[in-house]
Amino acid sequence: MIAVNALRNNEILTTLEPVANSIGSKGMKLLADALENNTTLTTINLSTAGIGDEVAKYLGNFLRNNATLTTLRLFNNAIGVEGAKHLANGLRSNTTLTLIDLGLNKIGEEGTEYLADALRHNMGLRELYIRANEIGDEGVQHLSSAVRYNRRLITLGISNNQIGEKGVQYLSDALRKNKTLMTIELHDNKIGDQGIWHLADALQNSMALDTLQLDSTEIGEEGAQYLAYALRYNMTLTTLSLGFNKLGDKGVQSLIVALGYNTTLTTLNLASNEMTANVCRQLANALRDNTTLATLELGWNRIEDIGAQYLANGLHKNRTLTKLDLMYNGIENEGVQYLANALRKNTGLRELDLQGNRIEEEGIQYLANTVQNNTTLTKLILKSNNIEEEAQQNVIEIFKKNTGLKIELF
Repeated sequence: MIAVNALRNNEILTTLEPVANSIGSKGMKLLADALENNTTLTTINLSTAGIGDEVAKYLGNFLRNNATLTTLRLFNNAIGVEGAKHLANGLRSNTTLTLIDLGLNKIGEEGTEYLADALRHNMGLRELYIRANEIGDEGVQHLSSAVRYNRRLITLGISNNQIGEKGVQYLSDALRKNKTLMTIELHDNKIGDQGIWHLADALQNSMALDTLQLDSTEIGEEGAQYLAYALRYNMTLTTLSLGFNKLGDKGVQSLIVALGYNTTLTTLNLASNEMTANVCRQLANALRDNTTLATLELGWNRIEDIGAQYLANGLHKNRTLTKLDLMYNGIENEGVQYLANALRKNTGLRELDLQGNRIEEEGIQYLANTVQNNTTLTKLILKSNNIEEEAQQNVIEIFKKNTGLKIELF
């Protein structure tokens, strides 16, 4: 009660975050009453707070009248269809909220329909996250219908929602009309190659989309080819995340060819895609010529020493790549020697991740000799390699001369 009274009279507090506490309907009613005339609070985080539909009703009423709140986080609660309906009613007339996170609730397709209807009327919301709510293809259909002509929403997070080819087709149709959506999180869905065909077709003429997360969406070689073709013509995408799919060497090769045409992509994630050293020679050639890619994530593949050699050759002349992730790739001392030699000439790379490989103290010494004179590398990750415990202190001493370099060994 004391805290509620304090909120009622508060003129300073901007963030309320009682995380991991069950607030209950009575507590929410008291809180809503206390905040009725509050003019300073901009952020409320009620994630993991045991919130159900009844509490959501009070939140919906609060949103209808509040004119200061910009961020509402309700992640990991028990909000169902009725709760989504109450929140949607509040969102219809709310003009200040810019972000709402409803991830890991129980909204489903029907609850999503209420939220989609609110999007048709809401003029302020910029970010909507409803991941892990089992919305399915039908839920995406509702959202796509609303997004088609929405002029405010820039981020849509719908990952892990049992979305398949049909749902992506609905979304792709909306993207052909939408001019503001910049980020879509679709990872951990069962989109498949045919679903990617629809999305890639829409990407060719995308007017705003700059970040697309497609990790763990069952994309294979064929899907990679569709995306590669789209990248030749797309002029907006800067981040493409394709980790934990099954692109294989041929799929990766298609994307590499596309990099020769694309002039906007700055981040590419190809982690865990059954990629081997065979395709690294072509990737190295692309790195020599590419002038836009800044982050390349290749962890959890099978690049090994020969692949590291090819990539090192590409790094010799590359000046734009700032982060290279090669974790868990079976790289040993020989491969590290090639990379170390590349760092003598490369003046762009700032972060190199080599954790989880098979590097021993000898390989560490190669890196140490190089980084003493390298003034651009600021982070080197070497955790989970084959460095004996008694040698770890020696490794620390070796790198001490470069005071601008952060080393992660353990």
